[in-house]
Amino acid sequence: MPQASSSTQLQPAAPTPEHGLLALATAPSTISKLASTENPEARLLLAEVSVGLTPLLAAQAPKVFQLNRQLGAGTVVKMLVIILRAFVDSLKVPTKPDAADIIEMADTLAQTYTHDSLKDLILALKDMRTAGTKFYQSVDVATIYAGINTYFDKKAKALENQHYDQKALGASGQAVAVAALDLSPDTQQILKNVASTLPDTHPLKDTLRRRLRISKARLHRGTITEEQHEQTLAENRKLTIRKDRADWKPSPEGQKQMDKRHRAEDRRLEEKYRRPAA
Repeated sequence: MPQASSSTQLQPAAPTPEHGLLALATAPSTISKLASTENPEARLLLAEVSVGLTPLLAAQAPKVFQLNRQLGAGTVVKMLVIILRAFVDSLKVPTKPDAADIIEMADTLAQTYTHDSLKDLILALKDMRTAGTKFYQSVDVATIYAGINTYFDKKAKALENQHYDQKALGASGQAVAVAALDLSPDTQQILKNVASTLPDTHPLKDTLRRRLRISKARLHRGTITEEQHEQTLAENRKLTIRKDRADWKPSPEGQKQMDKRHRAEDRRLEEKYRRPAA
């Protein structure tokens, strides 16, 4: 049979920086040596891993508990030691964590962030440098822990906001799909009323209900168009899908000012749309 040419033969996949880190962790070397020896190759591999790395990509990477099952807990701790050692070597300060501190940090991080990825921790350490953290003349373990905690707080808020945005887009898509159905005008009006229902536990229910009431009054008197009223309804639907949060509730002073503005707006609308006596 004819032999395949060299140009058509399948070439093995090029090793990735992640494979390089795994090779360093599985090489015949003790964890103490990894923690105490400077390794320029590891720093270069980590720099390649962090290129284009975002919190979303890091969240999609294998988690620490998954790597523990696939590679073993000891290998994962070694990889964390390599990551932390490369980070410590990149800092230009005279006083840094020693080998014992690095091993202890690696073990603590492996037990604390079991449902996060190693790329999350790489990104957290990178964020400490790119965010302009000032280390002055020394870096201790507490400073590194604080920087990692700050990263995960920012990541949690970013993922929460992304979740709310996806829910808002889903609600808008459902409203468009319902509008596209060939329903009777009465059925469409019932669906609109259901979609505009505000739960009693919503922290902004009074404000949103007042806004709907004013919009309906303006539509009835012809001061706004049907499209403007529908836009108000769509905005209210987006706000109703957000779950109850304590930081939504205004302070007592802010609530008083809000109520005062609402009463003034109600009086203005009442005077504007008051019908003359017959």
